Amino acid sequence: MRTLYLIDAYAQIFRAYFAIRNGMNSPVTGEPTQAVFGMTGMLFKLLTQYKPEFVAVALDAPGKTFRDDMYAEYKATRNATPDDLTSQIPRIFELIEYCGIPIISKPGLEADDVMAIITCQVLADPAHQDVQVRLVSKDKDLEQLLSDRAAMFDIHTDATLDVAGLAAGKGITPAQVIDYLALIGDSVDNVPGVEGIGPKTASQLLQQYGSIAGIYEHIEEIKGKRRENLEKALGHIELSRRLVTLECNVDVGFSLEDARVRPVNLPGLLDLFGQLGFHRFLDEARRLAQSAAAATSEDSSDSPAEPTPAQQSLFGEGPAGPGEVAGPPDAETADRAAPGTYHAITTVEGLRNLVDTLRAQPMVSVDTETTGLGRDADIVGVSIAWEVGAGVYIPIRSPQSGAHLDEKTVLDALKPILESRAIPKCGHNLKFDALVFLRHNIHLRGVCFDSMLAAALLDPSRGSSKLDNLALSVLNYRMIPITELIGERTDPNQGSMESVPLDQIAQYAAEDADIALRLYHALLPRLEEQKMAELVREVESPLALVIAEMEANGILCDPEELVRQGKALGIRVEALREQIREAAGFDFDLNSTKQLGEALFDRLGFKVGKKTKTGRSTDVEVLEKLALDEDRDQPHTAVPRLILEYRQLQKLISTYLGNLRAAIDPKDGRIHSTFHQLVTATGRLASHNPNLQNIPVRSEIGREIRKAFYAPSGACLICADYSQIELRLLAHLSGDEALISAFDQDLDIHAAVASEVFGIPLNEVTRDQRNRAKTINFGIIYGVTAYGLARRVDGLDYDGAVRLIADYKKRYAGIDAFLSGCVAQALSYGYVTTIMGRRRAIPEINGNNAQIRALGERLAINSVVQGSAADLIKLAMVNVQKRIDEEHRPVKLLLQIHDELIFESPEDVAEEQARAIREVMEGAMTLRVPLRVDSGIGSNWRDAK
Repeated sequence: MRTLYLIDAYAQIFRAYFAIRNGMNSPVTGEPTQAVFGMTGMLFKLLTQYKPEFVAVALDAPGKTFRDDMYAEYKATRNATPDDLTSQIPRIFELIEYCGIPIISKPGLEADDVMAIITCQVLADPAHQDVQVRLVSKDKDLEQLLSDRAAMFDIHTDATLDVAGLAAGKGITPAQVIDYLALIGDSVDNVPGVEGIGPKTASQLLQQYGSIAGIYEHIEEIKGKRRENLEKALGHIELSRRLVTLECNVDVGFSLEDARVRPVNLPGLLDLFGQLGFHRFLDEARRLAQSAAAATSEDSSDSPAEPTPAQQSLFGEGPAGPGEVAGPPDAETADRAAPGTYHAITTVEGLRNLVDTLRAQPMVSVDTETTGLGRDADIVGVSIAWEVGAGVYIPIRSPQSGAHLDEKTVLDALKPILESRAIPKCGHNLKFDALVFLRHNIHLRGVCFDSMLAAALLDPSRGSSKLDNLALSVLNYRMIPITELIGERTDPNQGSMESVPLDQIAQYAAEDADIALRLYHALLPRLEEQKMAELVREVESPLALVIAEMEANGILCDPEELVRQGKALGIRVEALREQIREAAGFDFDLNSTKQLGEALFDRLGFKVGKKTKTGRSTDVEVLEKLALDEDRDQPHTAVPRLILEYRQLQKLISTYLGNLRAAIDPKDGRIHSTFHQLVTATGRLASHNPNLQNIPVRSEIGREIRKAFYAPSGACLICADYSQIELRLLAHLSGDEALISAFDQDLDIHAAVASEVFGIPLNEVTRDQRNRAKTINFGIIYGVTAYGLARRVDGLDYDGAVRLIADYKKRYAGIDAFLSGCVAQALSYGYVTTIMGRRRAIPEINGNNAQIRALGERLAINSVVQGSAADLIKLAMVNVQKRIDEEHRPVKLLLQIHDELIFESPEDVAEEQARAIREVMEGAMTLRVPLRVDSGIGSNWRDAK
């Protein structure tokens, strides 16, 4: 028989959305895509594996349905559709349209009703007796439609539910489904059922009495609570029946021919998948198009063949090439960006003219081509653009070495341009290009716009800000793929850019510079609208060059010192093992979560803190809480504290010391960590290979690790660290007079706060009171709760923490108002902003439960304060490097760790350099309180700290 597949749109959309737990985002546009991805897989499976003749999608119409008129509480308990799913719905409709499938809906009806109407219409039509219906849904309401020619179908499991399957699974017939649903009710749709009657009981009653009418005819035979509940439901049981009964007698204007499968719109699908990053579906879409084209050819072999969508370009002039975007020839696609005019500069005269031209340009876009992506890659050529739609490529290496200029000639001519701060520059991922130039003693300067950073700031959820992805999503422009020049990265025979012929690489490379310039013009207005233009121009873009210098400089690290520390820590670890055994009174595997849980909770009698899916948790939070109850008179209570120390040392040995040794470059003995500007939510720098940000700051062990980082002979390290920067920013942002006054007087801020909160003179503040004030000072930045504060302060219970926070907020009313303002901004706008306008979205602020909303409030506060601290340290780095450049100071920035900068300087001028660095850092921003920087000088990082 021929088959009509009817798809319940939202049932499948929700299933696709929740199937991918951690979500997905487009690497091109940054938009959420998991529901679109799941729907694509489902539709492609249906079209390719089952090759249906007829398919239609049924959709809930917007607005009220006839059931809402019957019962105002219908579906009133449903949760709101998640925002990141709502935004995907239009994309899914695009997908369905491009697959050639009609979407059918009617005001007042739900998708189930539309499916019921179409099913009844097809089954009753004498002309369609050879057609069967498959209902692509798991919705139990549709079971009332089952017949010898209608079945439910789960496309994901290939399982079919027919009349026999319904009888076997639930013991009922399709005719009994309505009564069955009315009896059990539906909590999701808020359909009232009969209290105490579930699926099993409903099935038994219907098997015995046939229907609801039959049940009530024999109500006297039913005893006890069941009868009482049935009688209680008599007033609403008929309403429930009507609510679950599908409509079959309305005309939705459906014709079976409307559902005939048509060829897919290949250009539309390819464009959609390109924007969403669905590369795995590209070949499948092409095969679908080819299959349809072949079928069409067979059906009309006597007619001249029309070009298939896959063969047409934008205007039907042949296959779409690089720089063109394939799609239907309509007004929307006709306005898409056109490829530029590009050429190579291969003569001294041409190079000289270029340099003269660039000196007068308001913006110059710069890009490099290299032999690879590693630190030692050679430069292949330089691309430059200064007018939209044009660009030049200056080759240095190519297969035709005699056809262009040599490296020295090119770089000597370009160096003054590249190093000039007076010539504004833009580009994409310019940190990479800056590193390339540094290897040739060129210090790229004047950069005020990096499109990769700009895109990340405008949309931090963006999965990828690669240049070709941005070109597609922002400019609607498809760039020349690098695979056309050197092949796929996964290909072991992939070529190198230096082997690409000049005519090919010139077009590819110059296009990069041109597109980066176009993105500058396209993204700058968006940044200005969101008040982040200054952040990009003054901080993030020039910072990329500072980071490049910092990565290139690296820091010397002594592998032997790391080995010595590793051995010392190993001895301490063994001692801890023995201490834990003695304290516990028995032996167990410290690295086994299961054995540790048994030891703590079963044998030592500690109270279980929290549970996970796999059992009782022994994570840091649980152990820290247990450690608070340590009693010297009961040795076993020391076990949690000792376990915490054991874990920290194990992590240091395995993660830090080993990784640090492996990261030392044998060529120069230095560690060149990679720093990222915009991967953290607050905007702080992150480092990896290795992650130097994770070296413990305050512990003695962390200080000892810092001893391994040292300065070369005749030089020393300078450490410059902002003092209490987050509290100073809190004072500035809140405008709280008491906190500002304490900083103006250069008081011990924690003692000053304790004096205010506890209402005692400053000289009478005890160490315990100061520690409590210190904890709340830092905790307030993170939105600390009374419970969290009680956990952090020895001897402080929950009620005491409540009073302490209340007293703090009362005395520092400006801070309390500021914290409330952060939360209010998040609630009003969905995001918060830092001192320089950096945005962070806070979707948690509108969470479905109190815990998520509380998290949103904490994030709103933390993001403003910590994000502003990130703004400050980044601006300081830019300003320090500018001072170094302008005054030709013999000092190099090596590392940025939290609020600390580490420099290398000749010993004889170190004091002078430290004074200059402090001066710049303390003047990086003008706040309501003075900025303070502590600096130190030493032969190694530990001694300089």
